[in-house]
Amino acid sequence: MNRALTLDDAVLAGIALATGLLVAFLSRTLLRWLGKHAKRTKWSGDDVVVDALRTVVPWAALVGGGAAAAAVLPLTKPVQHTVNQSLTVLLIFAVTVSAARVIAGLVQSVTHSRSGVAGSATIFVNITRVLVLALGFLVALQSLGVSIAPMLTALGVGGLAVALALQDTLANLFAGIHILASRTVQRGDYIRLSSGEEGYVEDINWRQTTVRALSNNLVVIPNGELAKSNMTNFMRPEQQLTILVQVGVAYDSDLEHVERVTCEVVTEVMTEITGAVPDHEPLVRFHTFGDSRIGFTVILGVGEFSDQFRIKHEFIKRLHRRYQHEGIRIPAPARTVALQQGTVVIPQQRTGDDLMPPTALHD
Repeated sequence: MNRALTLDDAVLAGIALATGLLVAFLSRTLLRWLGKHAKRTKWSGDDVVVDALRTVVPWAALVGGGAAAAAVLPLTKPVQHTVNQSLTVLLIFAVTVSAARVIAGLVQSVTHSRSGVAGSATIFVNITRVLVLALGFLVALQSLGVSIAPMLTALGVGGLAVALALQDTLANLFAGIHILASRTVQRGDYIRLSSGEEGYVEDINWRQTTVRALSNNLVVIPNGELAKSNMTNFMRPEQQLTILVQVGVAYDSDLEHVERVTCEVVTEVMTEITGAVPDHEPLVRFHTFGDSRIGFTVILGVGEFSDQFRIKHEFIKRLHRRYQHEGIRIPAPARTVALQQGTVVIPQQRTGDDLMPPTALHD
């Protein structure tokens, strides 16, 4: 426009700006009220959406008021174009920030709803936020008339170079994403690797997994190594597990009596010791005619991996005391030495069920 600015133009522009400000204030007040009601619901996603709208709607109202004011003013085409571009970039920025907040919040809400992933949700949230912000930045450049095709080509070539230079870092990153997505390992699980490391999983981030050993030391394992290693998870598919205790009694023992007494001790330990499984069925299984004893296995139930040491400790103490009270002998390994004239014959102990040949010592 080439005409001069009039009082009517200024009044209309002022009305447009005032309307935008009023709509922004009213919308923010309304969304604040909706946010209070959203907090009362069980789903956390509505809180995220309302919080994001509290940012984008007022900014959209202000941009709309500014665009309407610029439309009624007698501005030249270059100035009008610059104002429109500036308002568009501002609106894109507000929408991008709000979208990043909504999507990242929804991702965090989903991960919090999945047991064990909540403590490591940062890796997903940060990746999602960066991707949305990068997309908004490209859209803003496109709206300003900047061609993003060369930039995408450069990013592709540069990304290939960076990927080659950061192979280990990217391998750990994607291994961490795979571990969290597959839920094979979660925070709080007790794991043991084939390389010998074991402990409770403290955290899984974008590069490494931190494990706290029973000695209270922290073991840092790269995610790539964790994904490639053979691993035992003592918390999956369930936290309760069974442990085996090997016991042996003399050959002259009444095995029915031994089994009954042992089961009574197992029941006593299961019901009185913290960390045991009270409804665990006592199990005793005889399996070996040994060199000096009949061997059998006692199966105990524990609620969690670290409880096994306390339960096994109490079981052995109580079983030993009960055997002494019942007159059940637990024989020690014995070796018989036969003396002959000029020769000492020492029969060897058995290894399993095989008897080794005797050793002769000559004068």
